Amino acid sequence: MRADRLLSLLLLLQNRGRMTAPELAAELEVSVRTVYRDVEALGASGVPVVAERGPAGGYRLVDGYRTRLTGLTEDEAGSLALTTVPGAAAELGLGAELAAARLKLEAALPAGAGERARRVAERFHLDAPGWFRDAEPVPHLAAVADAVWRQRALRVHYRRWKGEVRRELHPLGLVLKGGIWYLVARSGPDVRTYRVSRVLAVEPLPGRFERPPGFDLAAAWAETSRRLEETLHRGEALLRVSPGVLRLLPVKFGAAGARAVAAAGPPDAEGWTEVTLPVETLPVAVCDLLGLGAEAEVLGPPELRAAVAAAASALAARYGAG
Repeated sequence: MRADRLLSLLLLLQNRGRMTAPELAAELEVSVRTVYRDVEALGASGVPVVAERGPAGGYRLVDGYRTRLTGLTEDEAGSLALTTVPGAAAELGLGAELAAARLKLEAALPAGAGERARRVAERFHLDAPGWFRDAEPVPHLAAVADAVWRQRALRVHYRRWKGEVRRELHPLGLVLKGGIWYLVARSGPDVRTYRVSRVLAVEPLPGRFERPPGFDLAAAWAETSRRLEETLHRGEALLRVSPGVLRLLPVKFGAAGARAVAAAGPPDAEGWTEVTLPVETLPVAVCDLLGLGAEAEVLGPPELRAAVAAAASALAARYGAG
C-alpha cells in the first residue's frame, strides 16, 4: 500500500506542481506527518523533490522531471467506467482505485491537457440521486458487485412487496438509476431486475457461470424500463388544468407529464388547458391527482372522476368535522 501511495504522491506533484504538505495529506487521506515521511522516502529513492519554505512554499519536482510509471492496474482500469460518478465508485469499493487511475491518466496526458481535464472536473459534476431522497442503504452492494465481476452465482434472501423469497441468481450487471442500485440477473431461464437495497442476505456459490452469449446490459435495462412503464401506466386521465398545474406536470410526473404538456391543446377562455395524462391503478391515480389540488379537474374516465370526487368529499367531511 505504501508503494501505491508514494506513486500517487509523485503523480500529484507531477500533475499539479507545487503542493503543501496539508494539501497532499488531504488528497492522499493520510496525516501530514505521513506526507513528511513519504517525501523523504521519495528523495532517498532518487526522485528530485524540492522543499520550499515560506507562505508560498511547499513541495515540487525539479523542473522538467517526469516519471513514466503510469501503468494502470487491473482494478484501476476497471474503475474508469465510473469516472463521472465517483460516489458510485465509492459504494462499489473502487474509490481509491478510481482516484489512482485518474492521477495516472493525467500524468500520461500531453502537456496542458492534464490541466484542462482538471478544469473540466472543477466545473462539471454529476450527482445521480434525486432531490429530497436519502440514499438507500445497500449493505450487500459490494458482494453483489464482486459476484457480477467474477461471474459467481449467488443465493440471495430478497424482500418483495408480497413477501420474502430465496433465489439462486446469476448476476449479469448493475445499474444505477436515480440514485438507486438495481441488479440485472438470470433466475432460471429468465432475466429479471432486483433492487439491491431489498437484498437481505447473500451467499456466493462455488464455481463460475457462463454469461448468455451476446448479452447487452444496456439493451436489457431499456427493455426492463419499457415493460415497467407499460405495467405502471394502465390507463389515461383527461384533465383540465390551470396554467400553474400545466407547468407542474413535468416536475410531478416526469416524462409522462412532459409528453402530456407537449400534446396539450390551446388554453380555453379562462386560460385552463385539457391534457391527457397516463395513470397507474385507480387508487394510485386518485392519490396523484388529489395532489394537484383545486387547480385540476378530472374530466374522465367517469370512474376516475367519481373516485376523485368521493375522496375529495371524504376529505372535506373529515376536516369540516374538526
